[in-house]
Amino acid sequence: MKGLKQKHFTSVDLVKAYLRRIQEVQSQLHVVTEINPDAISIAVTLDAERAHGKLRSALHGLPMLVKDNIATNDKMNNSAGSFALLGAKVPRDSTVVAKLKAAGVIILGKSSMSEWANFRSGFDNSCNGWSAHGGQVLVHMLRTKTRAGARAEAPSVHPLDWPLRRSGLKQAPASSSPAASTTPLESSRRWASRLALLSSLSASVRTPLGPSPALSPTQPTFSTSSQVRIPVTRTPTRSPSPNRPTTPNPSKKNFLKGKRIGIPRNAFLPTGDSNIDAPILAAFEAAIKELKAAGAIIIDNANFSQWEEYYNSSVTFYGAVNLVVAIDFITNLPQYFAKLTTNPNNITSLRALRDFTQHDPRENYPTRDTAVFDAALTVTGDNTAPGFQAFADQTHAWGTYGGVTGALDTYRLDALVMPSMYAPGVPALAGLPIVTVPMGKYPAGAQVQRLGPCGLVAVAPNVPIGLSFLGAAWSEEALIGCAFAYEQRTLVRDKVRPIVMPTSQLEDVVGH
Repeated sequence: MKGLKQKHFTSVDLVKAYLRRIQEVQSQLHVVTEINPDAISIAVTLDAERAHGKLRSALHGLPMLVKDNIATNDKMNNSAGSFALLGAKVPRDSTVVAKLKAAGVIILGKSSMSEWANFRSGFDNSCNGWSAHGGQVLVHMLRTKTRAGARAEAPSVHPLDWPLRRSGLKQAPASSSPAASTTPLESSRRWASRLALLSSLSASVRTPLGPSPALSPTQPTFSTSSQVRIPVTRTPTRSPSPNRPTTPNPSKKNFLKGKRIGIPRNAFLPTGDSNIDAPILAAFEAAIKELKAAGAIIIDNANFSQWEEYYNSSVTFYGAVNLVVAIDFITNLPQYFAKLTTNPNNITSLRALRDFTQHDPRENYPTRDTAVFDAALTVTGDNTAPGFQAFADQTHAWGTYGGVTGALDTYRLDALVMPSMYAPGVPALAGLPIVTVPMGKYPAGAQVQRLGPCGLVAVAPNVPIGLSFLGAAWSEEALIGCAFAYEQRTLVRDKVRPIVMPTSQLEDVVGH
């Protein structure tokens, strides 16, 4: 941002540099599904505006990747990783993309993801980061093939990426990559994260109406996080206008002083494997010491009052898939298909989508099965059926007064903190904000451990470990303040060095 302002380089230079960086690692990491063919021409226009003194926002002229299930009305696809939607066209940009463009952001391309955000294959058959359209995303921290989550590696080639959260699909990848991640309050963007376009185009090809999905930027540090959030989280005209709290100076290094931070230990879910758990818990305890040293007041065992009830409930319909999300998906998917201006495969329902997936050889069926689709098709009713709202309300309650907000109120806390591996589930039930920052890495002696049918690496030396800050509705700025202060105090990100990285820099393209 400073370099653009001081005219050290142009937006065209930025775009060209990032295109080079993507090209240098794409064959190894498969992090980007496609590039916007108009990116350079858009940059030319924005450079001209800057030259004439017109700046749309602090983000004017910055390139950004968006996940492949965030709709853009341009020459790119909105595939959600599936060939079923290759060539499909939407009538308009999603709300979040429209706001980013209005802020002067250049949509550089689409970042890779797990197909249908891991809502296709069974959990004993799927591989995080794999899609038929994008291939298998790999992590840049190791020399071996590893998990990368829905889109963990975009920050290795480009510092701004805007994906969607579905429970852990957002924070878990960030926890295994040395990047900062912010998942804002979902209800503040409910207008932007509906799949169904009940009155307008949703922000996502596959975002259900339920409590789990959320739009959230990933960047190397928190210095850019609040800048990215500002132009896209302002309340739109079709969303209610809440009284949003303001947090003074969230970028202060002493922000943690006097903050009451709770630890909901009853919601920790260790795997039982010491090779996985011990380094996470050791890094967490070290992080707690740093928070105390920074002046934070730590309240241990600030537990979720209804955690056990939620954990033992029938909230899921298949593995870890939330039933509310599943019913919304079943209901909203046909409505999304109906809004497409071009539907090359004439898919109009989940059943038709499953049939396409099973019969198109590019979808790699049955090696990659459709077990989640199959299970979803057995669910009766939709999100207008009697009883659905009561179930949705109960799910929301487990995340709020029985979970995050209940603990915050009971113990008079400013935030909660957890290891990122254990953190996403409860906030996702109510769409509450969560911020993740690196807090450590697996040690040099860690035994390499592969999980799942693809043998992707879950544990290995140098794999980062994340720390997550959880908060109440509209507390994003305070959470960013806590994370920023911790990040600046520890500088863990500088201690976790990527192995696969692009080499091109701005100086290689400026003036060429």
